[in-house]
Amino acid sequence: MIVYNVTCNVGSQMAEEWLKWMLEEHIPEVMQTGCFTEYKILKLLTDADDNEGVNYAIQYTADSLEMYQQYRSQFGPILQAKTKEKYGDTVLAYRSLLEVIV
Repeated sequence: MIVYNVTCNVGSQMAEEWLKWMLEEHIPEVMQTGCFTEYKILKLLTDADDNEGVNYAIQYTADSLEMYQQYRSQFGPILQAKTKEKYGDTVLAYRSLLEVIV
């Protein structure tokens, strides 16, 4: 099983609106691709001295590396562009890929 993790730093003043948009628009679009079987949204509780805003991790689960690669090649660039158009540089995202061992 593969976990596609997107960690986002969102300005405190827009965190509530961003989270609503993620739940109502962006995540449903990602899930409609059929590449992922489930998702989780996590909020980072640990404060970093050099970090402002609120940090979230959105974790999408794929059954295989091939399903993730399908998402990255067919859907990811379009959905990332929509996010960039809406939020510009006010939301910073870091993406990572993990394999579930146990």
